[in-house]
Amino acid sequence: MEKFFKLKERGTTVSKEIVGGITTFLAMAYILAVNPNILTDGTGMNWGSVFTATAISAGFATLVMAFLANLPVALAPGLGLNAFFTYSVVLGMGCSWQIALTAVLLEGILFIVLSLFGVREAIIKSIPANLKKAVAVGIGLFITIIGLANAGIVSTNTGTLIGFVNLNMSAPTAIVAVIGLILTIVLYVLKVPGSVLIGIAATTIIGIPFGVTTIPEGWTPFSTPSAPHWFAFDFGGIASIGIGKFIVIFITFLFTDMFDTIGTLMGVAEQGNLKDSDGNIKNAKGALLADAIGTVAGACLGTSTVTSFVESSSGVAAGARTGLASVVTGVLFILSLFLWPLFSIIPSAATAPALIFVGYLMMKSVTSIDFADPTEGIPAFITIMVMPFAYSISKGIAWGMIAYVIAKVSGKKAKDIPVVTWILAAIFLADIIFEAVK
Repeated sequence: MEKFFKLKERGTTVSKEIVGGITTFLAMAYILAVNPNILTDGTGMNWGSVFTATAISAGFATLVMAFLANLPVALAPGLGLNAFFTYSVVLGMGCSWQIALTAVLLEGILFIVLSLFGVREAIIKSIPANLKKAVAVGIGLFITIIGLANAGIVSTNTGTLIGFVNLNMSAPTAIVAVIGLILTIVLYVLKVPGSVLIGIAATTIIGIPFGVTTIPEGWTPFSTPSAPHWFAFDFGGIASIGIGKFIVIFITFLFTDMFDTIGTLMGVAEQGNLKDSDGNIKNAKGALLADAIGTVAGACLGTSTVTSFVESSSGVAAGARTGLASVVTGVLFILSLFLWPLFSIIPSAATAPALIFVGYLMMKSVTSIDFADPTEGIPAFITIMVMPFAYSISKGIAWGMIAYVIAKVSGKKAKDIPVVTWILAAIFLADIIFEAVK
């Protein structure tokens, strides 16, 4: 164990790694309830099957991270990516969830190839830094508005385009969600490990007297897990939606996953001093490969893109420095398979505060965006603005890329535009024109 994970070299112990691994699991276990709730919201997917896929893919991918990269980074189906899957691709574009899974599979396969040959790191370096940060912020706001809507806190029936409802007994879901959000904020400020998960659990209990949480007759917290949606792909359906639209879906999954992973790895590496002498992330190639393998495995099981979780930083804060912590986290995800009935009674009012709060975590990137330079700030603003207001992550990325090219050309800084950005902007513009004239 010492020889493989290099505990002494990184200044840690077995006990610290175990505590760190448990802390990371507590910090991100909310995804076991949130991911099935999002992916089954009007898509036709089975809740129990998605729960199983979530637990297995998270456990498997985190174990791969442990042994390929020896980093204390946990993975699971990502927030934002699952929202894009459901609300943009399936409900917004009218695609089946099987076609969406096909895009996730192909994205993961391409990621494996790119990771093996080091191309993925090169692509990351070519994407404008401020746009990467804007994507994270925009997704945070997009997730927040989904949480507010799912909880019934905001509505279009308020006399304005959108507004907060009156928090009276005619809106019990909204009341319970607000109580849960307050509780989550207090726990987080007090630095209680697993504050988001504890908030979900407490809000679920609080919802019982309000009639928001319902417990089925004969319910038991333990049960055999449901079978996942094994290999539910639809390659033939790609032609029915159009190659252009599928490419947009594919690229959005591709780059959103890329931004999430790189950002998380950089943050965890900085926090835990897990960098080499040149300041680069230790075992970055293995970490990116683990992420890609996790995405392919998740697609085969029937869930959206698997990515590295920023909540891993909570485990690092607790002392985790090696992949041993990831082994602990991965095993806990696998064990959670037999507790799926416990997660199935969690109402949207309990998971909505988690979505809203994760929005706050993702908003932090806005402070480092260079708004003083209009050729950087305007595209970032458009990216952030479009995602929640158009209710579409893909449209935010598309318009942001196009705005970046326009702003740089107008500012006589065309030489600053990476080749990849030119290509993406052209693809996104072509798709907008195609949608307008068809």
